Amino acid sequence: MQPYTFTKSREWFDRACKVIPSGVYGHLGPAEGNFIPVSKWPLLGAKAQGAYFWDVDGNKFIDYMCAYGPNVMGYNDPDVDAAALEQAKIGNCTTSPSYKMVELAELMVDTVKSADWAFFAKNGGDVTTAAIMTARAHTHRKKIVFVSGFYHGVAPWTQKVDYPGVVPEDVANNLYIPWNDIAALEQVIAENDGEIAAYIATPYMHGNYLDNELPAPGYWQKVRELCTKNGIVLIIDDVRAGFRLATEGSDAFYGFEADLITFCKAIANGWNVSCLCGKAFIKDSVSALSYTGSYWMSAIPFAAGIANITKMRKLGLPAILREKGLKVTEGLKAAAANNGFNLVVSGEPALFYLRIANDDSLFLHQEWIAEMVPRGIFLAGHHNHFLNYAISDEDINHTLEIADEAFQVVAKRHPEIF
Repeated sequence: MQPYTFTKSREWFDRACKVIPSGVYGHLGPAEGNFIPVSKWPLLGAKAQGAYFWDVDGNKFIDYMCAYGPNVMGYNDPDVDAAALEQAKIGNCTTSPSYKMVELAELMVDTVKSADWAFFAKNGGDVTTAAIMTARAHTHRKKIVFVSGFYHGVAPWTQKVDYPGVVPEDVANNLYIPWNDIAALEQVIAENDGEIAAYIATPYMHGNYLDNELPAPGYWQKVRELCTKNGIVLIIDDVRAGFRLATEGSDAFYGFEADLITFCKAIANGWNVSCLCGKAFIKDSVSALSYTGSYWMSAIPFAAGIANITKMRKLGLPAILREKGLKVTEGLKAAAANNGFNLVVSGEPALFYLRIANDDSLFLHQEWIAEMVPRGIFLAGHHNHFLNYAISDEDINHTLEIADEAFQVVAKRHPEIF
C-alpha cells in the first residue's frame, strides 16, 4: 500500500512546540525515542473508535499501543461511556465525594484477590508513590528494593541521580537487584537487615529496549516468603499489566499475594482513575498519609470503572486478550520467517514485546516498525504492546498482511544481511 504522509501532524506539532514544552512531552512525545525516525509517525491525533485511531491528517491506524494501555475494551466502549456520561449529568467533582467511590472500592475488593481495601487517585505514579509512603509509614524504615531496569512512574524517587531535577537525597535509599535473582535479594536483605521498608516490582519484567522476562518458577513464592520473614512490604506495580493477565490481579495470576498492589491503565478504559489496593494489616498506615488531590474523588471515572470492571469480569477478558495476542504474535513471527527475519516475541501475549534479532543494534527492528506505522499499524519501536477487546480477527489478518509487506521493504533495503 502507499504509505501515509503526516503533513498536518507536523504542522500541529510545530504549533505545539511554541506553547508546550517539547511539543508533545513524556512517553507520548517524539523525544522519548519510541518514534524513530520521527517523520514516520503521526504526532497528533483527531479521533478514536474501537480498535482504531485517526491522526490529524485523516490516516487510520489499528492501534497496538492502546494509549499505552488504558484502552482495554476499545475506544469509546458504549457500556463504559454510557455509565460515565450518565454520571456526568448528576455530578463529578463535588465537595462531598460521590457514593460511586464506595461502589468502585467494593468492586475492587471483590475483584482483586489480595485487596481488603481500595484507595483512589488519578495516575499510576500517584499510587506507586502512595505505596512507597505507606510501606515506610508502616515499617518506620527508609530503604526500598528495586529490580534493575524498573519503571514505576516519574516521581523523583523513581528516577536516577543524574536525571534533570533529581538530587541525591531523592534516591539515597534505593537498592537495586537483578530480576529473577533470589540470591541477590537474600544478599541485599542481609546487608540491610532491619532497614528495608519494601520490595517493589512489576509482576514480570516488561521494560523497554530489552526482551521481556517472565518470573522463574517459584520466584514470587520465594520473594513472598523472604518479605514476610523480614518484615518487608511486598508491592506489586500492576499499573501496566493489571486486568490484562487476570481480573484478580497479576499477583494472583502468578500464584501469590502482594501486600500492596497498584492499578491504573485498564481500570476505566481511559477515564482517569488509579487505585492502590492492599491487605488489612496495612490499612491504618495508608489512612494516616497526608496525600490527596483535587480530582482524585471525581465521580465520572468511578462510574466508568464500575462499568468497565463489571464488563471485563463478565467477558472473562484476560483469556480473550491472551488468545488475540497469540494470534498476532504467532502470525508476526511467521511473516518474519517467510522474509528471512528472526522476530523474537517475549512477555505475556496480552502485552507482547517484539525484537528483530538479525542484528544486535535494534536499528533493523526500528526500521521495520517505521514501515508498519505509515501503513496503518501503530506500534512503538521499543516498548511492549497492548491488546484490546475491540481488535478483530480481520484487524489481525490485515496487520499480518502489512507486516509481510513491511518485511519485504526492509529486506530489499538490506541485501547485505539476506
